[in-house]
Amino acid sequence: MNVTDGQLAKAGDALAVALERKGMTIATAESCTGGWVAKVLTDRAGSSAYMMAGLVTYSNAAKQAILGVQADTLEQCGAVSEPVVRQMVTGAIRATGVDIAVAISGVAGPGGGSADKPVGTVWFAWGSRAGNIEARVAHFDGDRDQVRRQSVLYVLEGVTGFVETL
Repeated sequence: MNVTDGQLAKAGDALAVALERKGMTIATAESCTGGWVAKVLTDRAGSSAYMMAGLVTYSNAAKQAILGVQADTLEQCGAVSEPVVRQMVTGAIRATGVDIAVAISGVAGPGGGSADKPVGTVWFAWGSRAGNIEARVAHFDGDRDQVRRQSVLYVLEGVTGFVETL
């Protein structure tokens, strides 16, 4: 699936509207997307009303130092896993004090995949300060850019749905 800049902007606007309507703030904790979700959210004028921080924690060391991801979790499960993205959400909320945080960790390619986690495997989590966290895994096709674009769209749409239920 080829995701366009227009699709990303539309999805970012939808999340921004939902956050503004609820008076909520958000932070991102991104690995494989390298800050792309934060970029889409801040492309919109007035984004400081809802966008608090974008944390690019690409390395395991950054995930531990900035977000408090446990070393044993990384060792046992790997960075691309449900327990890690859940800890990333909790850490982003703790570090920034936001209402909502989102985390992404995946294998964008072209290398780095394994039999268990092939290229295109991406784990997502989003949650609120109240402690409810949702985690999901998706498998995307395409090159590195396509996997990353699909990941950004997936999380923007997922978080919008989450915010609307709060």
